[in-house]
Amino acid sequence: MATKLLLTFAIYQLIVTVGLTVEPTELLRLGVDGQLSVDPSDMEKASLDFGMMSRVEPLAVFHPASAEDISKLVKAAYGSVRGFTVSARGHGHSINGQAQTSKGVVVEMSGSRGRRLGFGKPALPRVFEEERYVDVWGGELWIDVLRSTLEHGLAPKSWTDYLYLSVGGTLSNAGISGQAFNHGPQISNVYELDVVTGKGEPLTCSEEQNTELFHAVLGGLGQFGIITRARIPLEPAPQRVRWIRALYSNFSAFTKDQELLISLHGRPASQKFDYVEGFVIVDDGLINNWRSSFFSPRNPVKITSFNANGTGVLYCLEVTKNYDESTANTIDQEIEALLEKLDFIPTSVFTTDLPYVDFLDRVHKNEVKLRSKGLWDVPHPWLNLFVPGSRIADFDKGVFKGILGKKTSGPILIYPMNKDKWDHRTSVVTPDEDVFYLVAFLRSALDTSDETQTLDYLTHQNRQILRFCDDAGIRLKQYLPHHTTQAEWADHFGDKWAPFLQRKMEFDPRSILATGQLIFKPSFTTSVASW
Repeated sequence: MATKLLLTFAIYQLIVTVGLTVEPTELLRLGVDGQLSVDPSDMEKASLDFGMMSRVEPLAVFHPASAEDISKLVKAAYGSVRGFTVSARGHGHSINGQAQTSKGVVVEMSGSRGRRLGFGKPALPRVFEEERYVDVWGGELWIDVLRSTLEHGLAPKSWTDYLYLSVGGTLSNAGISGQAFNHGPQISNVYELDVVTGKGEPLTCSEEQNTELFHAVLGGLGQFGIITRARIPLEPAPQRVRWIRALYSNFSAFTKDQELLISLHGRPASQKFDYVEGFVIVDDGLINNWRSSFFSPRNPVKITSFNANGTGVLYCLEVTKNYDESTANTIDQEIEALLEKLDFIPTSVFTTDLPYVDFLDRVHKNEVKLRSKGLWDVPHPWLNLFVPGSRIADFDKGVFKGILGKKTSGPILIYPMNKDKWDHRTSVVTPDEDVFYLVAFLRSALDTSDETQTLDYLTHQNRQILRFCDDAGIRLKQYLPHHTTQAEWADHFGDKWAPFLQRKMEFDPRSILATGQLIFKPSFTTSVASW
């Protein structure tokens, strides 16, 4: 009774304040245990995301108490005469408003409000030690998955660099980090999903059951269903990590070594690194930030002291080796054997040693520092690209040594991945080459007197980078893609566009879900309309 009163009050507020376009009785018939809210704090949170480049206020915010609640909400939207959309929101780490909606309800998958209301999380992680997998709620953050599995001495195999992201959010994109060359992205490390489709149907899917939905949802940008449960495979968790960084002034040597290291993925654990990444350094400020991750910054390192070629650009290889008590005696020899194969600047190798969990959660420590300085809640005009391996040298010449100049406003990651670790049946798209690179411009826009740090400057530079690649015929793909026209999306998906459309018609025929991606316009007739 209390829940229905809260729901009635919320719907009344919607009608009065924002002009609800659906019949109130449609929502009153939901019979959910969660809460539909128009609380100003809920609305403000759902209106923004990490990108902070758009603000879109929904009609309401829904805090589900179960997967059944979500099913009832989506079913109401699907059967509605006037119609409304539904967008699932995890930790809100989207860049361009992908989880926002102005004509519907945002489902808070990872919010803490439910716990304050008394019904807690819809489901806590459940670890199956013998089978080595964990069942987790779609809104669970990866940091909490890690904490739960470590209690059993286990951990997932594939990660993202930042762990305060939701399981459903990363699986709707791909989920990548330095382990991807070996284990593949997170979407290649899923046994089973529970999904609420755009018709409101709650379905379990896997390689053996509802396989079309399973592959559609993985990397599907939220277009085919809301992930309410994921079954993630586990492995014995290492105890410690040896973390190594080395500098290069020669781009060809840098990429040659990176590609050599990822080619070892089929070797025994003792003959390969567990994580391979890298990043670009274009100014002294970033080299000191890079170095301070390992040592005190009191003795700053100058980029010119390493840059033998005088280009003003350095490249940093970043690798790790996991170990525990059983391998502690051989870890040094294994690392030395691998480093001997590489052609980095001999005096530039820096090493540190830390617990496994501290390495995985390394980005959060930087977040805490940035928050303390007021530099976290700022616009983030990020640009993430998958660049074909055959054109990465052209990209370096035109972008790192060209467009960027001597300034940047955040980390620039670059590392290769093996295409055969990606399942072609999923919805995600990558370049059609055996090896491709992630190049991620993770910049922050600041309101300072330095024009090169402003949002306008950085977004213009992003457009310059994309235009350069288009003019040079570099057939890249955007990761965490942002397009605004049907032609752009068709070009993005390429050969996968036709099956993508077909899957949309099957699983979300009224285009109710994730409209913030701007792929389909919500249709409340029988056809799927496009933007």
